Amino acid sequence: MAAPERKPVRVTIFHQNYTILASGDEAEVHEIAREMDELMMSIARRAGNVETARLAVLAGLHMADELRRARRELDALRARIEAKSAELSGRLGRALDGQD
Repeated sequence: MAAPERKPVRVTIFHQNYTILASGDEAEVHEIAREMDELMMSIARRAGNVETARLAVLAGLHMADELRRARRELDALRARIEAKSAELSGRLGRALDGQD
């Protein structure tokens, strides 16, 4: 199977232009870049005169923390769904057997 075609997408993050090769939706790439730009601008306003690389690392750490939190929430939701599914499956089985 061939790799998806990648096309160049131009974005601006923290006053710097980048061309990113993306195989997905161009609008999504722009949205992610906009979020990163806003995050770096926010950090720069609070941190003062900090070099761009440091801002990028802090922004990356912030996004990684958000991703980790979202994964934990997703795992908890999956566990609740599995438990509820098992409970409902048991109830259905008992109802079909005439025990409920």
